[in-house]
Amino acid sequence: MQPPPATANVRVRRAEASDLDDLVSLEQRTFDSDRLSRAQYRRHLDSDSARVLVASADHRHFLGSAVLFFRKGSAVARLYSLATQPDARGKGIGTALVEAVEAAAHRRRCRMLRLEVRADNTAAIALYERQGYRRTGFLEGYYEDGADGWRYEKPLAPGQGASLTRPATARFSAA
Repeated sequence: MQPPPATANVRVRRAEASDLDDLVSLEQRTFDSDRLSRAQYRRHLDSDSARVLVASADHRHFLGSAVLFFRKGSAVARLYSLATQPDARGKGIGTALVEAVEAAAHRRRCRMLRLEVRADNTAAIALYERQGYRRTGFLEGYYEDGADGWRYEKPLAPGQGASLTRPATARFSAA
């Protein structure tokens, strides 16, 4: 698959059942362990306690996804997963997804967003820190393969994040 041209806008929307094959394919390409299964994605697509988002340049160019969890009665949301197509990394897709996740959490009246990230995932750590997340804990042997992780969180202020009632946009960089 060829990446969209450098001037394409990124649109973030709620995932639909028709996105299931793309979601599972991206999961398999992105993660070596701790993967969501097809059945888990199907369940999350229809769940009130989860929000699955996808980023695309149009409906034909699937660029990334995010999975967000909510707990009943809690003001804390959890970003469970964020993935981008390998040829779309470094082009604003992750930023657009994080902004959309924050907006979705804010709409659910969440005041805090938490996430875990592999300690060796320097690109993801840089993204989260650029977006204002702060490291709050070390997770020794946290991942299925024994890798360590970090916990991050960010308070959500009123008006936080991009609105999903209009497309979240980002410009692809030429690099």
